[in-house]
Amino acid sequence: MKSRKILLSLIFTALIGSAFYQACRRRPDVPRNIILFIVDGAGFFHFEAASWFSFGSPDSPIFSRFPVRYAVSTYPARGIVYDPEKAWRSFAYVMAGATDSAAAATAMATGVKTVNGAIGVDPDRTRLESFVERAERLGKASGIVSSVLFSHATPAGFAAHNFNRNRYEEIAREMILESAVDVIMGCGHPMFDMQGQPLEKPHYRYVGGEETWKAILEKRAGGDADGDGELDAWTLIESRSQFQSLGEGVTPRRILGLPQIHQTLQQQRAGDVTAPPFFEPLVETVPTLEEMTLGALNLLDEDPDGFFLMVEGGAVDWAAHSNQTGRMIEELAAFEAAVRAVMNWVESGSDWNETLVIVTSDHETGYLTGPGSGQTEAGNNGGGTGLWWPLQGQGQGRMPLLQWNIKGHTNSLVPFYARGAGSAAFGSHADRLDPVRGAYLDNTAIGKVIFSFLDPP
Repeated sequence: MKSRKILLSLIFTALIGSAFYQACRRRPDVPRNIILFIVDGAGFFHFEAASWFSFGSPDSPIFSRFPVRYAVSTYPARGIVYDPEKAWRSFAYVMAGATDSAAAATAMATGVKTVNGAIGVDPDRTRLESFVERAERLGKASGIVSSVLFSHATPAGFAAHNFNRNRYEEIAREMILESAVDVIMGCGHPMFDMQGQPLEKPHYRYVGGEETWKAILEKRAGGDADGDGELDAWTLIESRSQFQSLGEGVTPRRILGLPQIHQTLQQQRAGDVTAPPFFEPLVETVPTLEEMTLGALNLLDEDPDGFFLMVEGGAVDWAAHSNQTGRMIEELAAFEAAVRAVMNWVESGSDWNETLVIVTSDHETGYLTGPGSGQTEAGNNGGGTGLWWPLQGQGQGRMPLLQWNIKGHTNSLVPFYARGAGSAAFGSHADRLDPVRGAYLDNTAIGKVIFSFLDPP
């Protein structure tokens, strides 16, 4: 009888193992780790301008060599559906119907379009599940990192639900007190100004109000991250040295990282905002986006189930709104350094067979073009004559010649790059063709593909 039980046990184990093997064999290209980089406000010409300055050529950022390269449409619900023929026939076409960051982040995080201003809810204000929430339910770790306010539209779109993106206190409270996210890093420190100097009067709006701040300091703030029904309090880090130290060694259970600065890491610092990149001294007391990203990775990669990490270069948008070429290029250089650091991590601490890295943008800001663009509607062929002229590079370390056309968002296509496990899955969604940018997918496809990785086999 005992031998019969052993035999049955062995058969059962073999069947379970076979089922698991078959499931894995059916889905051989599903990433264990997903890292999504979003450059807020960057279009094709923003990347090109930064490349001209940093490398002396128009297409040299490390992610431009990713094997999967497409464009992305970004229009919101009730906006203007992008029409490629109209976009390259009329210079003014893309100036209308554009998304904001809240709707764009929601589309990417949930696979569902919503109206401008809405975060994590559909146009009828119905709560949507983000793939961050799905990943957490499946036992994966998750993190959100930004160079601007952590409660701002893009990071909030992955961990909060609110019909009004400007309700910062409500959004911050949801992220801090209710979400299961393991890492949140971004600006909004209530005790410091734009230069990293102490404020005379604290400003608690972006961290959820004064009571929430007190709860953070007293380690009483945090949702139930692991599902055991008990509080999982945040460990607060603030100084640059703390962020740097987080990149190595033992990490806390959860990290709330608030650099000692108010709204952006560097873009709003003092000095001549029209100066070339890095002409004005940087604020040295705050971490770089690269340092924040590496710290987040060191915590998240301890989860055996894998993780999701969103990293936002948020201040590219802020600089573009003000048509600040130098500071826009600075922010893109900092962003590219963070991507490079993650690629090094993949190749030393993970591998491309288990990790997916995506680089994209939520929308274009400033309608950046080459000088002389838009001056005539005649003779346009969409590629360098008539309406659109190319940027003019002046060599490495020199500002390229370019032209800002507005201070708001456009409905233009934005770049998309992907490498690693699962990256080929985006190809089936790139089923539309633009005469200049080539094949493109919609921003909702990003969420849909990532959700497909989180569905059972």
